[in-house]
Formats: sequence, structure tokens, C-alpha cells
Amino acid sequence: MNQEQPSPIYRPSRREVLRTCGVGFGALALSDLMGRDARGNETLAVGEVPLHYPSRVKHVIHLFMNGGPSHVDTFDPKPMLAKLDGKSAPTQNLKTERPTGAVMQSPYKFRNYGECGLPVSELFTNTAKHMDDICVIRSMHANVPNHEPSLMLMNTGESRLVRPSLGSWLTYGLGSENENLPAFVAMCPGGYPIKESQNWQNGFLPGKYQATYVDSAGERIEQLIDHIQSRGVASQDQRQQLDLLAQLNRKHAVDRDTDAKLESRIESFELAYRMQSEASDAFDVSRETAQTRQMYGDGAFARQTLIARRLVERGVRFVQLYTGAGQPWDNHDDLAVGHRNNAKKVDQAIGALLTDLKRIGILDETLVMWGGEFGRTPVVEMPKEGSNQGKMNGRDHNHHGFTCWLAGGGVQGGQAVGATDELGFKAVENRVHVHDLHATVLRLMGYDHKRLTYRYAGRDFRLTDVAGRVVDEILA
Repeated sequence: MNQEQPSPIYRPSRREVLRTCGVGFGALALSDLMGRDARGNETLAVGEVPLHYPSRVKHVIHLFMNGGPSHVDTFDPKPMLAKLDGKSAPTQNLKTERPTGAVMQSPYKFRNYGECGLPVSELFTNTAKHMDDICVIRSMHANVPNHEPSLMLMNTGESRLVRPSLGSWLTYGLGSENENLPAFVAMCPGGYPIKESQNWQNGFLPGKYQATYVDSAGERIEQLIDHIQSRGVASQDQRQQLDLLAQLNRKHAVDRDTDAKLESRIESFELAYRMQSEASDAFDVSRETAQTRQMYGDGAFARQTLIARRLVERGVRFVQLYTGAGQPWDNHDDLAVGHRNNAKKVDQAIGALLTDLKRIGILDETLVMWGGEFGRTPVVEMPKEGSNQGKMNGRDHNHHGFTCWLAGGGVQGGQAVGATDELGFKAVENRVHVHDLHATVLRLMGYDHKRLTYRYAGRDFRLTDVAGRVVDEILA
């Protein structure tokens, strides 16, 4: 698609370049201007950090099951739960957020899938068709059994302090393949997950690395992206307005070259203008065939999953999809009904996504991640006023052991890595901390997690802080 490029209205002097490049943003602006002049209308990825390793993986789709899906009811079956149902666990229950009681068996049946024979519950029969392409990590563990810090840990590598998100780190390193679309998009139908925009924050990285949030509950492009089209100003007039605004902003910025927010604001105006045409196309699923739309199914999650495929196909680097606002998978009671309803919303679309990525030939260059911020206990949560309506048919949060899975580029599918104990309470074999998961994802994208750093406040920060190891068994 031919796109009108922003006019090169500003040429910094050598003195300005030398002065501003010391704080980073002048260098970014200059390289962007020079890059556009050199390549014309061709769009190239311009990142901040060269790859440390060769990698075919270019995109990530993170399927975030916010609220904490139960691993023992999805991808980590435990026959011992049926044998001990209603009885005390052989060992003392591990401490979680709320009081827990006797063992509770899974209300769902499991069966084996694919040549690999990995077991999956009846909740994910469509996803299960792709088990030969999926690596299930059964030995995940986090720090605490609470949503807020666990969401932050999974998304940013830090449970308490403000840090850049995984998507921000990747777009900082890799840049964007399409300057007419955001490099990082987060979608959640109906509102925000817990911790809201902190889940996709840029932290101390430049503002352009924060995700663009989209409420995917809407169906029309105007509902998905506010003000995507100007109804009162022609495109040519908008271009002239932006050129004048950019001149004023640049002049204003000359004496304020340490203010990162100015550069981010200028870039956001330009991106918004360029998005008007390309975003209207990328977010419009009606342009897909009826057969494709039927394959993904109905509902907001299905629609946003199809949009995710269309975005990575157009060069968007990182797309994060949440199940819904709040914490839908947080079933402290009525788990059998709650998990089944949630799975109905997501399973068909996830299976379709993997099929579709393979059909159009980009599964090998796309990493698909599935999971929540933690898992759930294999024992029942005890009744507590105001939390589970006095019922004893749900599970508490469990950070001691849970499951996530990876598929696509660079992943050795058809295997389970690590294990929890016989009840599924704690990771005991090849334990994988969230830092380890992040280190492995960065490795799949071509980065050494110890060397992808950003200097801030006198320290070189990284996604994995001072921890993390690459889980080699996951790598193809």
C-alpha cells in the first residue's frame, strides 16, 4: 500500500545533533530522518540493539489468560486428584493467598493428542489439535500468590517497581517493520485487566515503546480506534497541519532536549496520521473470507485474535491479547462453569490462529505464548465471606507451580518441559521461573537477556533483572 510519507521538514545542525544525541532522542530522530531519506517508501526495521544471535522469529502473539487458569484442569493432568478427591493432601497444603482444604479432582476429562501424545483437557480441544507444534512448560513458578504483583512479574519482570514490559523491551531492541502501525499493540475486550496500562508500560524506555491499547469489544474500526478518520479535514490539509505543528514542536524542543516526552508526543502525532489508512485495513476483519471468520468463531476474543494475525502479517512486532477486563479466569468458586465459559471464548480462536499462521506461512517466524500470571491450587478453597459466596467448588491462586505453553518459531513442539508434584501443587522438575521464561523468549527473538540492557539512573537495567536462564529444552 502506498503511503504518503511525512515531509522532511526539519534538518538538525551538527551542533544540535551533537547536543541532543547524548540523551538519545536526537540520535533516534536523526537516524529516522536519514533512514527515510535513504530508503524512500521502503519500510525497514530499525531497532536500537543489533541481534546477538541469528533468529527467524520476528513477531510475538501473547495470549494472556488473565486471572490465572488452572493448570491441573487444562494442560497438566493429575490422576492422583481423582483418587484423593475430598481427602486431605498427603503433604501439608502450601501457603497461598486464602485458606484451602481437601483435594479437589478436575471436573474435566483429558485425552492424548497428536503424534507426541500430550494430554489436554476437554476445555481446549481445538488448541489440542496443534500439540505437535506446542511446547508445554509444566514447571512454571512465580513469587507471590497475588494478582497485581504476579501480573507485573509476568509482563515486566518486576513485581513491585515500574519497569518496561516484555513487548517494550522487544520493540526497543528490534524496532518496527511497519512505520504506519504501532510496533506493540495490547487488546482487551470490555476494558482493562488488573493493573491496567502498567501491564504494557514502557517504564523508563522512550515513550514510543509503550503499547497502543485497543478495546476490542467494538466491531467497527471507529469503535476500536478513536478518531481514526477525520470527518472535517482532508488528508492533504491534515498533512499541512502536522507539518506546521512539527515545526513548532521542534523549535520548542531545541532548548528542551532532555525532555523525552516531547519527542514521544511528536512521534505519536505522526504515527496517528500514518495509521489512518493502514490501521483501517488491518483492523477490518470483514476483509477476510467468510470461511476464515467462521474458523475463528464469534465474539470479541475471536475477533481480536484474527486482528492479531492481520497485525503480525503487516509487521507489528508484539501483540498481546487478554481474555477480558478484570480477571476472568479467577474462579475461586464455580470453577467447573467459569473455566468452561472462558475456554469457550478462547479455544476455537486459538486453534484457528495456529492453523492460520501455518496456512499463510508465518508460524515459523511468529512466537505464540499462552498462559496466565499463575495457576490454581489442586485443593479446594475454603468458604470465605465476600470472596466465594460460601461455596467449596473453586481453587485458590497458586504461584508454586503452573503451566504456560509456547508454539511457533524456534520452539521444539510436541513436548512437555518440567513437572509439578503428583498433585500439581509445586514445580519440582526443571523448575522455570518467570525470569527464565523471559530469558528464553528473548533468546528465541535473537537476544541475550544479559546483554539487552538500557542505562537508567546510573544502572544498566534488563528485563530479567539479575536472574534468568535460557531453558534450552524449549529451543528447536
